[in-house]
This record gives sequence, structure tokens and C-alpha cells, in this order.
Amino acid sequence: MTKTRTYLDYNASAPLLAEARAAVVDALSAANPSSVHSEGRAARQIVDRARRSVAALVGGAAEHATFTSGATEAAATLLSPDWRMGRSALRFSKLYVCEADHACTLSGGRFAAADVEHFGVDEKGVADLAGLESLLSAHDREKGLPLVAVHAANNETGVVQPVADIAQVVKDAGGVLIVDAVQVAGRYSVDITDNCGDFLILSAHKIGGPKGVGAFVGRSDLMMPVPLIPGGGQEKGHRAGTENLSGIAGFGAAAEVAAEGIGAMGNVQALRDQAETALLAQFPGAIIHGKRTARLANTSLFTIPGLKAETALIAFDLAGIAVSSGSACSSGRVGPSHVLKAMGFEAEEGAVRLSIGAETTATDIGRFEAALADLAARRSGRPQAA
Repeated sequence: MTKTRTYLDYNASAPLLAEARAAVVDALSAANPSSVHSEGRAARQIVDRARRSVAALVGGAAEHATFTSGATEAAATLLSPDWRMGRSALRFSKLYVCEADHACTLSGGRFAAADVEHFGVDEKGVADLAGLESLLSAHDREKGLPLVAVHAANNETGVVQPVADIAQVVKDAGGVLIVDAVQVAGRYSVDITDNCGDFLILSAHKIGGPKGVGAFVGRSDLMMPVPLIPGGGQEKGHRAGTENLSGIAGFGAAAEVAAEGIGAMGNVQALRDQAETALLAQFPGAIIHGKRTARLANTSLFTIPGLKAETALIAFDLAGIAVSSGSACSSGRVGPSHVLKAMGFEAEEGAVRLSIGAETTATDIGRFEAALADLAARRSGRPQAA
């Protein structure tokens, strides 16, 4: 008999929505959207609709959205020392990035390693504004402008950053702020016109769209990075190459569903909280990281003292529960989390991440609770549930 599987790893990748799947399939046979014939114009309409939907998800204008192959490419494009403002060259001499950020921004993009500096987070996982302010006050503007990158919400802990405050610090220093909005898009209301960064990075598969497509959305397109991928005139010259039409169509469909579902996050949080209550009932000493500050409603990262995360992951998987140990971008390795290290937590056990979505049910959480009870019983030598 095949064991029922329960998927609780939405921060790694949300299950493909039926609406996105249908949009992908419908677009697979479409023509090249750069062609001027009727078939090409019909394909262009697919791209245009998706662009409007993706931009609208974060309060942006369609003409300020650029499609990429994913969030990593979007970050590599934006994290560049070389930009243009109209016809004039614009130089950023240093990149300042939060040390708890995702690897795609921590890598520094196209900046030389010597030109990348990190600012920290406190024990709750919240960005150190004073530290960032200090770095920016020491920035040598004669060499170029400062570029700052920060995640809106952490992919491991779910901790939400004070992006508006960060944006004000960056603005006061005459810099530009790039915000990794991958984990917040579709989970709470975001409006790029409301002091939340100059450019936002998005990813389709985090909101139920297909993998292999992302975007960045700007407050305007007056100032843009020199293209990472030059060539043809696609994406108004900001990203060359024939568009991934089916992926873009799926992204647009997922964005439309996500925009309608933002109000349902209260139900998601209730299920997350139920899971955490069950965790603490079975393991009273468990540590829930970021619990004392604002978090995404769907995310819980926890450590069970004396139980290695790798052991817990295997136990959950054998019980039919898909959770993770944090970022899915570490080639399946279970090891120390740079996010927890930045927060000052370096216990050898590591941590397990549960992340859910609007499709998660009470039955799913019930299965997680049963797996927790069995895990606790094995550790204590008690008989397991039948």
C-alpha cells in the first residue's frame, strides 16, 4: 500500500496550481511573441497579460516588470555595479547585503568580492538598522553610489524585515534598495510604490507557478542595470532571449490566484500555530526560531534539543511528511544554517522547517502531529501510535 504523502515545504516550492498548469499547456503551442504576424501578436498578448498580473501582485506597473529565468537571475542582473540612467552611465561602488539573505543575493551578483559588505541581524533575525546606517555613513560617494540588498522575509525562519525603515535609511544615504520579495509575494500585501524598495525580486514557483521563471519589478525604469544577458531586444533590451512563453503564462496565472488569496493567510497561520502547539506538547524544550517577532504566517523553523535535524527529516519523510532543514538551494545537504548563525544560534542539532500554503488542510497538520507523536515515542521508548 502506498503511504499518503503530506507536503509541508512550500517555501522551497509551492505545488503547481491547476490554473498555472492550464496556462502553461495552453501556451506551449503558441508562436514567438516577437513575430509580427497574427500568431506572434497572440503570443505577445499572453506575455502582456502575465506581465500585468505579476506587476500588480506587488503594486507595480506592467512596463516596469522584467521577466527572467528565476529569482537568481533577477538578483544577478540587479546586483551590478554598472547601471544606466537614461543614456548616462551610473556606477555603484559597493553592495551592502544582509548576512541572513538567500544565497542568490549573498553571492554579490556581479560585484567583486572586495566590494561586498554585510550587515547583520539581531537574535530575533531582524536586520540591524544601526549597523546598516553605520556602513552607509562611511560609504565613499566619490567612488560611486551604495547599493543595498535585503530579503523582505527570511526563507528559513519566516522573519519579516522592517523594509520601510530599511528603505528610508538607504534613501537618506542616496542609495538604491533591492528587495528579495520571493517569500512575501502572494502571502501579504506588497506595494512597491509604498516605500518598500526600488526593485523587487519575484519567483513563479514560490506562488504555485512553474519553475524556471522569475521577474524583477521596479518603481520605474528610468534607472536600470546593464543587462546580464545582452542580445536581442526582448524585455525592452533588459534581458535578451526568446521569452519562456509557457513559463511566463503560468507565472501570470499563479499571480492572479495569489492576489485573490492574500486574505486567506489567517487560516494558514491558524494551521501553523496548531502545528507549533503540537510540537511544544511533544517536545517542551523545542526552540521556534523567530517566534518573538513578526513572521510569515506559513513558516515555522524549529530545533529539538538533542535531535539532529537530519535525523528528524528522515523520520518525517518515512512517516510521509515532506519538510526541510531550511533553504532548498544547498543541493540536499543538511548542515549548519547561515541564517541561524547570523542570529547567534549555533547548536549542532540544526533546525527543521515547516512551511505551508492555502492548499494545506487540517488533515495535513493532523498527520504532522501524528508523526511528531511517533517521533517523541521512539525517543522516549514509549509504544508508537498504531
